[in-house]
Amino acid sequence: MNKEFMGLNIETKHAPPLDAGFLPLAKVLEAYENSTAKGIKVGIAVERPDGSNRFVYRIGNPVHLSDLDKYMARRILAGMLWFYGGRKVYVSGSYALHDYLKDLASDHLNFDYDFMANVYEGEFEFHFVPMSELPEDVCKLDSKISTDGKGCIIGFDAGGSDMKVSAVVDGEAVFSEEIVWHPKITEDPKYHYDNIVSAMKLAASKMDRVDGVGVSSAGVYVQNRTMAASLFLKVPKELFDEHVKDIYPKAAANFGDVPLVVANDGDVTALAGAMELGVGRVFGIAMGTSQAGGYINESGGIMGWLNELAFVPVDANPDAAYDEWSRDIGRGVLYFSQDAVIKLAPAAGITLDAGLSPAEKLLVVQNAMIDGHENQPGAKDIYKSIGIYLGYSIAYYSRFYDINHILLLGRVMSGDGGLLILENARIVLRDEYPELAEKITLHLPDEAQRRVGQSVAAAALV
Repeated sequence: MNKEFMGLNIETKHAPPLDAGFLPLAKVLEAYENSTAKGIKVGIAVERPDGSNRFVYRIGNPVHLSDLDKYMARRILAGMLWFYGGRKVYVSGSYALHDYLKDLASDHLNFDYDFMANVYEGEFEFHFVPMSELPEDVCKLDSKISTDGKGCIIGFDAGGSDMKVSAVVDGEAVFSEEIVWHPKITEDPKYHYDNIVSAMKLAASKMDRVDGVGVSSAGVYVQNRTMAASLFLKVPKELFDEHVKDIYPKAAANFGDVPLVVANDGDVTALAGAMELGVGRVFGIAMGTSQAGGYINESGGIMGWLNELAFVPVDANPDAAYDEWSRDIGRGVLYFSQDAVIKLAPAAGITLDAGLSPAEKLLVVQNAMIDGHENQPGAKDIYKSIGIYLGYSIAYYSRFYDINHILLLGRVMSGDGGLLILENARIVLRDEYPELAEKITLHLPDEAQRRVGQSVAAAALV
């Protein structure tokens, strides 16, 4: 199948049966790179304020900045910000490109820039530098899996409806408990703090001492500080800044001056999978209420990257689905979450009652699969479409992550629908990217059973 996009000829071998307009950003980027191979060189670097992580993308570019160049630059930059995180951007090779990206602060990418400025607590910055002075890649953050497994560690996992806590002694869980709580609907941060400390003390009571605390928690964390998290959604900003940003360091201080490591739950999910598989280069993709991600490098380390896949652009179709939160089109949340299923349902001939919650709408589609598709034959096409989205998007993710294994998680992946997603993603990789099909193994949870619970895996962070 051939499509034209801003002067580029895009060839794809597969199209989602319910979304013929889908235009994989991976394919567009390939065609763009081929078309600009002889142009002058342009570089874009994203950096954290402390310089701990820096990522550089270099690409050929024509002498005159075109609309296509602008489009690709803003898409590449958006992906880099949400993959890695940072609030300093360096541009080399084109003053015009630097000025264009900077001006987007009040236009297309203002959500991205504002979010990063909030996470990294400072103004979003742009710098033009000569190509010879464009910074090189650097990654200083790397929290490895505990190699000796010695010590008495509290492992804590904070979810939206329950928390899990474990007492881990010399690498073995001697106690684990699941505790119901309601963090997302509670305004008083004292509720959150008291429940976290209570759970940790429960684990501590099962050990002779506490040598460290490892935390897995939904949200964005920088140097163990909570910068953004749905767990504290109802906490007012002034109370968030005062009581929530340092909630985990304050909780760990109850056990003395012990090591503390806080990581995003997506990373810890990938860590649990890596521990079970006994390998590194593991990428986790969770398709549930939203799209989450995590990554373990070749040495078994968590890099501290954002891995916020929900906001990474994957579709270049000008008529792609619109995301109200990011105020943009073609972003991952509408391709790899329950929202993706809901988006595709009408084209599949499935009517969803507007009064149902998103989770209930997903269940309607899943029940159509369970019923054997007699009444809703289009249900299969929903999952085939998501699988094709996924195959092409894996090719895009692979440009920014070194991946050997992918864990596919979340309620969207449950049942027969998940098997169809897996099958179609593999078909795309086989037909379009045989080298990736050879390199990357896709796993469903029942293929790589994580006997190590999330809280136990969190203990390995320390």
